[in-house]
Amino acid sequence: MTHSFFKNKRVLITGHTGFKGIWLTKILLNAGASVLGYSLEPPTDPSLFALALLHGSFTDVRGDVRDLTHLKETFEEFQPDIVFHLAAQPIVRESYRNPVCTYETNVMGTVNVLECIRLTGSVRSAVIITTDKVYRNNEWLWGYRENEPLDGFDPYSNSKSCAELAVHSYVNSFFSDDDSAAVSTARAGNVIGGGDFAADRIIPDCVRAMEQAYLNGEDSGTIEVRNPYSTRPYQHVLEPLSAYMMIAEKQWDDRKYAGWYNVGPDDCDCLTTGDLVTMFCDTWNQKKTAALPSVEWMSRAEINAPHEANFLKLDSTKIKSEIGWKPKWHIQECMEETVDFYQKYLTDSDKIPEIMDSQIDKYFE
Repeated sequence: MTHSFFKNKRVLITGHTGFKGIWLTKILLNAGASVLGYSLEPPTDPSLFALALLHGSFTDVRGDVRDLTHLKETFEEFQPDIVFHLAAQPIVRESYRNPVCTYETNVMGTVNVLECIRLTGSVRSAVIITTDKVYRNNEWLWGYRENEPLDGFDPYSNSKSCAELAVHSYVNSFFSDDDSAAVSTARAGNVIGGGDFAADRIIPDCVRAMEQAYLNGEDSGTIEVRNPYSTRPYQHVLEPLSAYMMIAEKQWDDRKYAGWYNVGPDDCDCLTTGDLVTMFCDTWNQKKTAALPSVEWMSRAEINAPHEANFLKLDSTKIKSEIGWKPKWHIQECMEETVDFYQKYLTDSDKIPEIMDSQIDKYFE
């Protein structure tokens, strides 16, 4: 991927106020793209959207992907060249609490974006972001490939499976000729990195425990982990974003690259939640200044917890061989960059834009 490809391209991002979305927005702005973000208000407080201080550097539109009329008006006015669709209800546990909203957002929201792409002749390349959880999870030890059955268990995962099928239908029906947009889906694994403050995610939970201890003036904090034995593919947020951008560029030049891609880390970076939290604690304690509390973790089982997969891994051979993407940072380096961000957040949050630029430059150098 070359950053120069995106210079002066008109890029529309849905979900730009979220964790992945604001990192992608900053990368593209640094690359010289003209960006329009379409999203609801930031989903958390604090939010990376506020900390990144990007106000005025791009077109920031408040809107709901379930609102087809407003979304169409935005597409018609902006006339994007490239679309990244990240807007979603992304939390498994929230999908149990609000399944209808989850399906409306993740399925019909995706259909609305696809319809706007179909009706907007300027769009030449689009990447629809789903998840590694779209597959029927058989709890086996090898990675899922793109041709495995799609059948997510919980409402979030299943809604993303449905979104994938909607994309497949639109591609077959409307995006198969040379004059139409090239459209792909990207199924990414679990991401970590600075600026994620979502509920029910392990690294944000760790950071909240540290923030509480820091604000209370305590010497140490304790992280409670509800399921330390579940195994997931973890990667830094910049890894999948680089893959999305590479897919968009490759299929812009040659639509034969449009397709369905897993975007996951190497096998050595699939680890249990307990191992991940241990790595967080060790890295935090090694890097912390005297002003910050130390950290440890404990397991706390949850009674009547909703179903979540115990083992999940992706096979990313396809994107490596066809697109040329591969992970750059192993999990220890991912954790070091993540901890650096959050320690800066606690002690000097005005410097967040600088640390974002530094990490982007380091990753893409």
